Amino acid sequence: MQIARSSASIPVLLPPTRPAPAAAEPAAPADRAGDGPAPARAVAAAQRSDPLQDPAIQRVIAQLAARDREVRAHEQAHVAAGGELITSGPTYSYQTGPDGRRYAVGGEVGIDTSPVPDDPEATLRKADRVRAAALAPVQPSPQDFRVAAQADRMAGQARLEIAQERALETYRSVAKADG
Repeated sequence: MQIARSSASIPVLLPPTRPAPAAAEPAAPADRAGDGPAPARAVAAAQRSDPLQDPAIQRVIAQLAARDREVRAHEQAHVAAGGELITSGPTYSYQTGPDGRRYAVGGEVGIDTSPVPDDPEATLRKADRVRAAALAPVQPSPQDFRVAAQADRMAGQARLEIAQERALETYRSVAKADG
């Protein structure tokens, strides 16, 4: 069973490219004085030469980086709480940002959700650990809640088996005393 199947896509919106001016523009007053370009022109020139400096692009990169940190922390919470029940470490799905870097936008961790054969008490303990691992992240995903619900069903079945074993033991001890 996979837990933490969460993913999100952050739209990457690039600013429209501006065509280069056909003719040379007249120099700003600061240019003529030899003090360099005026501040507004310098910013515009920098953005044309490096689109990554555009504030909209910087916001997208910041969103992707924040999502990457959130996804990695989410999956690590499952691993830390699941311990030896984890069957496969985190795997991530990525989105490439406008800066060319890959950012984790989704992930999952494998966890053993099978009951312990012929041992309902061990199954009950395991179900509690699976539930804890599924709900370990700060914001569990819908898949995390499904895994926790599956663990609750497994725990309920284990409790039923324990109660049946105890009832059978009680019946046998009463029958033996009467017999």
